[in-house]
Amino acid sequence: AAWDKIGANAGTYGAEALERTFASFPTTKTYFPHFDLNPGSAQVKGHGKKVADALTKAVGSLDDLPGALSALSDLHAHKLRVDPVNFKLLSHCLLVTLASHHPAEFTPAVHASLDKFMASVSTVLT
Repeated sequence: AAWDKIGANAGTYGAEALERTFASFPTTKTYFPHFDLNPGSAQVKGHGKKVADALTKAVGSLDDLPGALSALSDLHAHKLRVDPVNFKLLSHCLLVTLASHHPAEFTPAVHASLDKFMASVSTVLT
């Protein structure tokens, strides 16, 4: 139910979370040497939308996260060799982004639920 409120803004929030991640944890930029990483860049917005779309797909497949995210898992773990800690950093920045845009809805229960969901997604991607 919490993800439904994010709705049409998911891509925007995904991009904002990426920008927060790059600003707060500069080492995460090393995975994107070919991107313009300036705030508001089309590449960051595009990748933010991809992140949000993948999370929306995962929300719809809670009973089979490994199946829903298998292609992304293979890409990030085997081809790109993304350090698993980076998923935790992005997850944190996404939670901050969501809390800043939806303070009334971001109750402790919603926070805990989204944190658990993001941890599950992070585990599948590693």
